[in-house]
Amino acid sequence: MNFDAAQIIQKELEPGEKLLWSGKPAQGIRLRGSDVFMIPFSFLWGGFAIFWEYSAIKGGAPFFFMLFGIPFVLMGLYIMFGRFYVEAKQRENTFYGLIDERVITISGLIRKKVKSLDLRTLTDIALSESSSGTGSITFGHPSPFASIFGGISWPGMEQHLGPRFDLISNAKQVYQQIREARKRAT
Repeated sequence: MNFDAAQIIQKELEPGEKLLWSGKPAQGIRLRGSDVFMIPFSFLWGGFAIFWEYSAIKGGAPFFFMLFGIPFVLMGLYIMFGRFYVEAKQRENTFYGLIDERVITISGLIRKKVKSLDLRTLTDIALSESSSGTGSITFGHPSPFASIFGGISWPGMEQHLGPRFDLISNAKQVYQQIREARKRAT
């Protein structure tokens, strides 16, 4: 059990509930499958926006054209570099718990968000695991947007990914614990 995560999750337990597992997603900057598309796209977008802005300033374009490019440059810088930092900060503030009758996720950069799912009503539990044993466990039916937004750190995108324990170590072992707890809960 992750000690920090256990302390955070313990605060959310109801009387009589027992914490079976707690953890956090992998920390730091991580590349995901969606980055195969997003990295080239971000450099095309950002490169063009920076070129536009530079050309507008150096070419003596009207002030409106100089202002027009600024949001595009900022967005380009975010999708080139900032999104990695934001996602790392989101994962830094995310905690997962398996309780005898539910799974719980606590997250939030600005305000705390608590998501709790009853094990008795979970319809699907899916495991996605890498060769290192790190993986993600998804609860319920994934949104059709999950494959599009998977790993993209844009404010509000987590709602399209659905409830999950993302990038946890020993994912298969946790998956088995969840399945066993689910059998006992029903």
